[in-house]
Amino acid sequence: MDQKNGSSFTGFILLGFSDRPQLERVLFVVLLIFYLLTLLGNTTIIALSRLDPQLQTPMYFFLSNLSFLDLCYTTSTVPQLLVHLRGADKSISFTVCVAQLFIALGLGCTECILLGVMAFDHYAAICMPLHYTVIMHPRLCALLASASWFIGFVTSSLQMVLPFLVPLCGRNKIEHFFCEVTPLLKLACVDTTVNESELFSVRVIIVLIPMALITFSYGQIVRTMLRIKLVLGQRKAFGTCGSHLTVVSLFYGTGIYIYLQPSNNYSRDQGKFVSLFYTIVTPMVNPFIYTLRNKDVTGAMRKVLCRGYDSR
Repeated sequence: MDQKNGSSFTGFILLGFSDRPQLERVLFVVLLIFYLLTLLGNTTIIALSRLDPQLQTPMYFFLSNLSFLDLCYTTSTVPQLLVHLRGADKSISFTVCVAQLFIALGLGCTECILLGVMAFDHYAAICMPLHYTVIMHPRLCALLASASWFIGFVTSSLQMVLPFLVPLCGRNKIEHFFCEVTPLLKLACVDTTVNESELFSVRVIIVLIPMALITFSYGQIVRTMLRIKLVLGQRKAFGTCGSHLTVVSLFYGTGIYIYLQPSNNYSRDQGKFVSLFYTIVTPMVNPFIYTLRNKDVTGAMRKVLCRGYDSR
């Protein structure tokens, strides 16, 4: 990264919500509560999926992957935001900024792909119930999950290099609460049209391919629903379709708004608040969306709690 002024570059200043001191106090309390709920909810999903044999199915394998991903994604940004909200020092070192950018982008891209894989799992369970256990073999599930993580972080590598290929000319104040590609590109002192076009192309691909898989899967599910009566296994899978579609809508809705709008339409304030939504609110509500009306999960929770009580 060429700074042009010859000075050694040490890091950035994350402006975040520093222009609203009163809001910072409120946000600290709210985000701390949300973060603790995120840790509790997603850890519960992962633990139940491991402890209860009835939840050791492909659907809950992918759901526990999603919960772990949400834990990592929130933890990559929120603890540092909480520190900045309570202190005057808003600085972040160059190394930490690069690491945060790589991890956040990688986890976001991984979730895009994983939600598509989960839609395919629903399709297989409802549309091909007799072949479901053969199709969604544990090895294939592990391969699909591993591929989601691998592709997500490869895509992250392609995106994260773009803001560091342009000179910043000593500018280091980022109009965001964590290191993000678009605010970083705004620091450049040269034209970034080519970089923004390349970034947009990568993002369209990483969003459209999983979206196509989700659309195909649910299109086939609707066709199957209109033709046949569902047996028990199909009803269970269909019961989680609404939860999955809600999570897809929340994640893709906010993601498309932030990442697939033209840079000249980018609003700093709106970008910050929408980013807050998908970095903390969406990971927090995901476990509740999947568990509130899910008898398998609530039943597993009761069994684990009763087992712990009886052991006393």
